[in-house]
Amino acid sequence: MSSGEVRMHGPASPGWLLVALCAATGAYCLLRMRSGVEEQRRAAGGEALMGFGMAAMAVPPAAFTPPAWAWPVFAAVFGAAALRALWAARTDAHHLHHLVGAGAMVYMAAAMATAPAHRHAQEGGSGVPLLTGVLLLYFTGYVLLAGVRLLPAPGAGGAAVAWGDRPEVARACRLSMGIGMLAMLLTM
Repeated sequence: MSSGEVRMHGPASPGWLLVALCAATGAYCLLRMRSGVEEQRRAAGGEALMGFGMAAMAVPPAAFTPPAWAWPVFAAVFGAAALRALWAARTDAHHLHHLVGAGAMVYMAAAMATAPAHRHAQEGGSGVPLLTGVLLLYFTGYVLLAGVRLLPAPGAGGAAVAWGDRPEVARACRLSMGIGMLAMLLTM
């Protein structure tokens, strides 16, 4: 490990599980981009980017250590995604969540790019940085709310819906990305 690297994750096995979760979520979101429902297609693209980006950032460093230039590229890509989400939030408040998620990815990429490898040991247990704490609170609340939304409504049922258009699977996709974000923030 070079002196300029920060490790975002702990042991390799949980890291690979996070990679698998995020990659599967990204793949499902790509399927949702083929939906006949316009809103599904619009949201799915940003969610696929988030899933695959989280998967790439969660690869255990024992398997692959990204070059130093990769972190600013991640920050730029997710900065552009944040600007797109900000623009889309003018008409749909759901995109504010995408804005927070993309901003969290920019924050983590910047932390990976700028912090020394032994940063946490040097801080002397000073605690969680304020922004990390705020993001942890936000994503904890989001995960809890998303979990509650997955509970079936009494008497729920209805017409058959295409696999990529099923709202409960899209909610589970968002829930898994929220859990992944929590895991990444906790291991920062």
